Amino acid sequence: MSETYIFIAIVVAASTFGFLFGWYINNRIIKNKIVFAEDRAKQLLGNAEKETNALKKEKLLEVKDEWYKKKQEFDHEHNAKKNKLTAFEKQLTQREENFDRKVDLINKKEQDHNNLKKELEAKAKLIQTKTQELDRLTQSQNIKLEKISGMTSDEAKKMLLENLIQETKNESAGQLKLIRDQAKLDAKKESQKLTIQAIQRFAADYTVESTVSVLNIQSDEMKGRIIGREGRNIRAFEAATGVDVIVDDTPEAVILSAFDPMRREVAKMALEKLMTDGRIHPSRIEEIVEKVRADVEEEIIRVGENAMMQLGINNAHPEIIKCIGKMKYRSSYGQNLLSHSIEVAHLTGLMAAELGLDATLARRAALMHDIGKTVDKLADGPHALLGYEFAKKYNENPVVVNVIGSHHEDMPMETPIAALVQAADAISGARPGARRESVEGYVKRLEKLENVATSFDGVAKTFAIQAGREIRVMVEPEKIDDARADQLANDIAKKIEQELEYPGQIKVIIIRERRSIAYAK
Repeated sequence: MSETYIFIAIVVAASTFGFLFGWYINNRIIKNKIVFAEDRAKQLLGNAEKETNALKKEKLLEVKDEWYKKKQEFDHEHNAKKNKLTAFEKQLTQREENFDRKVDLINKKEQDHNNLKKELEAKAKLIQTKTQELDRLTQSQNIKLEKISGMTSDEAKKMLLENLIQETKNESAGQLKLIRDQAKLDAKKESQKLTIQAIQRFAADYTVESTVSVLNIQSDEMKGRIIGREGRNIRAFEAATGVDVIVDDTPEAVILSAFDPMRREVAKMALEKLMTDGRIHPSRIEEIVEKVRADVEEEIIRVGENAMMQLGINNAHPEIIKCIGKMKYRSSYGQNLLSHSIEVAHLTGLMAAELGLDATLARRAALMHDIGKTVDKLADGPHALLGYEFAKKYNENPVVVNVIGSHHEDMPMETPIAALVQAADAISGARPGARRESVEGYVKRLEKLENVATSFDGVAKTFAIQAGREIRVMVEPEKIDDARADQLANDIAKKIEQELEYPGQIKVIIIRERRSIAYAK
């Protein structure tokens, strides 16, 4: 038991000694580390302080350099502003001196103006006094003149004014005549040359369209079959075609009457097919008429294409080609519209070629100039404007569109081709036998033409001759002298242009004749 205690005591003592010895050794090591750390820290602090002082000196030098540069820039800028202010001060001083001189000059001028104003006021008073005296003398003189002449001043002024107006009119009429004569010398020969060349190079015969078509039949027996039992066939045919069928005593002939040439063509072709087929009854009539109408529609397209091919024109919209084909079955004043348009196209092309213009475009515009006459009849308005809208709708050439709208002056002309088409249209329509008018319309047109000329003062009699292409005006020689006669002719021509519609041109001739008669007894 005692050995155990001794062993424990020895272990405890050894442990204590080991602990104390380890603590002592560790304490010495820590102290050495602390001393080393303190020495190292002092060394680092010393180095840091040296580097800090060096960096401080370096930064201080940089700051001093920057400050010196800024100071130099400031001084330079300050000197520049100082110089500028000095120059501005000098300029202000100079302006002030100039201003003072101007003020002195203005004061002097104002003083001179006041002196002049006083002088003018004095002169104005003197002038007013003299004017009053002049008015008094003028009034006194006018009273004496009125007593001598037997006329008031207003009457004298009126007479003088009338004399001046008449004298001015006479002088202006003479000058106008000289100007017109000079212009005609240059333009008349060339225009006549172009027109004559175009007409000579294209001359076409006319066949006047009528409102009836005569259809030859094989025998008079066919007339009964056309009429049908109690007239049912002829009534069905007239209802289907819109054409009047006249069956009279004319041997081997039936007359088809309608104002629309296209309807007459459909009726004629349908009746020919019915007579060839032999089966004539209402249902067959309707069937044949519809088939013929479709054939005519195809024929219209072929006619339009052939017309364009004949004139060397292409690239037109199908609807425009169709309307050109419809011209074959339209007439204007008895003149076939397609023949008229083709002739106008040839004439326009010839004149355009002579003038160096685009002949193909001119023919294209001329061919389509009356296309508005084939547009739907339910549309309202002049055919020129209807054609203008139609061509514009289908993107036709702008020159062609303008020609269509302006060939009757419903809108302004934009190109020389428009004037050529208008001239060719007038040439085609004015040729003798080209167009046919009713007697009543013909008489009314001539009467209106004579009334326009008679409405002028100094006109004694008027005579419309040459089918309305010329009007002769007899004037009173006491009212119209030679100088006024030329002016009167132009005034009548202008009024005719404004109030009448006519193809071609109308020649106005003024005849002034004075007769002195005496009898020997």
